[in-house]
Amino acid sequence: MSVQILLQGKLLGVEEFLPSGQPREALLTGRLRWVTLLSEILPRALIAELGLSKMLLGSSGGDQFLVVLPEEVRAQAADFLAAARTGIRELSQNRLELFWAITENLGDWTVVRKRLNDEFQRKQGTPLASTGFVQPQATSEPDTEYFERLGQSLRDTTNVEWSPESPATILTTGGKHSWTIGTSPDSVPLARHTALTDDGREAATAPVLAYRAEGRPVWGVLRGDVDSFGIRMRRLQSIEEYVQLSVLYKQFFAGEVEVLCSLPEFWRKVNLLHTGGDDFAVYGAWDALIGFARELQRLFQRFTEEHLKEFPGPEGKTITMALALAPELDTPLGSVYGRSLDRLEIAKSADKDCFFLLGRTLEWKQLSDAAELKDELTAMVREFGVAPQYLRDLCGIYRETRRAPGAKRVERPWRFHRRLLRILGTSRSRDFQKARAGLIADLVGKNPANLKLRPSGRVALEWARLSTEGPSET
Repeated sequence: MSVQILLQGKLLGVEEFLPSGQPREALLTGRLRWVTLLSEILPRALIAELGLSKMLLGSSGGDQFLVVLPEEVRAQAADFLAAARTGIRELSQNRLELFWAITENLGDWTVVRKRLNDEFQRKQGTPLASTGFVQPQATSEPDTEYFERLGQSLRDTTNVEWSPESPATILTTGGKHSWTIGTSPDSVPLARHTALTDDGREAATAPVLAYRAEGRPVWGVLRGDVDSFGIRMRRLQSIEEYVQLSVLYKQFFAGEVEVLCSLPEFWRKVNLLHTGGDDFAVYGAWDALIGFARELQRLFQRFTEEHLKEFPGPEGKTITMALALAPELDTPLGSVYGRSLDRLEIAKSADKDCFFLLGRTLEWKQLSDAAELKDELTAMVREFGVAPQYLRDLCGIYRETRRAPGAKRVERPWRFHRRLLRILGTSRSRDFQKARAGLIADLVGKNPANLKLRPSGRVALEWARLSTEGPSET
């Protein structure tokens, strides 16, 4: 019996490649679809070209893949990946790189994984030795026409195809090998929900989605990433656990995110950009994205409670998200997509299991507090006729400023309360008086001298402002 080898491949430079040049929607979507499918199609194409069993596919997706191969095809596999790497460089204008590591499937999984990681580190540290030449700098933008055409064709197709003549090109027709898009074990997963225009003929653009928001027409990008996912995968004790957990995470994001997009409150307001092995990205109307984030966090919590209860530690069991809003309706999607990554990194550096929203990082339980306070703030406008301008005035009162060293209280708090009462109005209605008293208590707290909003309070104010200002169109 021949010795088995493990081949692991990784795509590097993805986050730099995707938003380069601040691409418009069709171009960014095409790039994301291409990158997502590369780590799914390449290992399947390799197995098909070598005439091997589909069962040798270990894991795929999320910018990396793992396959089990017989030792005698090692050289052929290396040649296949070298050709794919050349094609990937050409299509991405040297912004994207494919690395791979090969080792014998001998010994404990922790030892095998260390050998693979050591080879990756050696190749990344010595690119000349691993690739044969120094990678040139990108001199122009990647092929715009190909990516836009790919993104458009993948919206409705049922198959993806591949040919050895262009090993880095994903096709929808005319390929040597073909795979169906779906959820079965032999299919290629591809989440691709797209909201349509009112006539149902074209994909709704970001400005169109913005005008479907409640209140101010604003759109944004929502991104999420599993906390400490790499640590969780490194702690696994066998290759079977590694493959099983990789598939579970990928199926959760590919399945649950797309199902969530199809719900009545989201299907006309969001477009799905991509799902990976431990992350996702969607864009659309700002209000739908907040609700989308809350619901997906709840689903992910249930998923980890059910499938990871036997794994000790919090790693891989929580998710952090970030929402970046477009400053203008015509802002390029690529620009906001890149900004959403910056916001996500800010959130992860501050804490885990949290949400960067409207300039603040909140724990998920704080988001519920913000939602309740937002409802109180908007009720003053919708139920009691207070002018929406009062929200701006409240933001002015509650500027978050640091107290002077040694200061124990804010001077003259009665002035603040008098101004707050003036902003909220002086109606003699009993219901209004009760609502106003409750709102003041939630804003100020039990200590009347505390004029500094909690992070959730500040988010609630901005949330309420977006909900009550500007036109509303559904």
